[in-house]
Amino acid sequence: MRYLCLIYLDEQELAAMPSDEVSALNAAHHAVNDTLKTAGHFRAAEALEPAATTACVKVRKGKMSVRDGPFAEAKEMVAGFYFIEAGDMQEATEIASRIPSCAIGTIEVRPCRQLHVDGQEPRWG
Repeated sequence: MRYLCLIYLDEQELAAMPSDEVSALNAAHHAVNDTLKTAGHFRAAEALEPAATTACVKVRKGKMSVRDGPFAEAKEMVAGFYFIEAGDMQEATEIASRIPSCAIGTIEVRPCRQLHVDGQEPRWG
């Protein structure tokens, strides 16, 4: 089963961290990435730019609108993600607990679902 692990961090706290602490956090992420790859759990992982660089896109009645900034006002914003393989939610949450940013933020673990189309085999994305 595939899971998306969304990393939520307080961007102000992250920006205030000394550069050596940020570097150590990033190195810890690289180490976890390597461990997850070896175990066959890793699909992808990325850090994201701050929420202020976000664009939100909608199409309504054929018209596109783009709004700057995050969708919701919140203290913690999505700072990155892991896309993993796990046998079940219990294993996925255990893997998420090893993501280094879990110690300073929150990791949301969400199961992915296959798309079903009548007359076709279910498939991912």
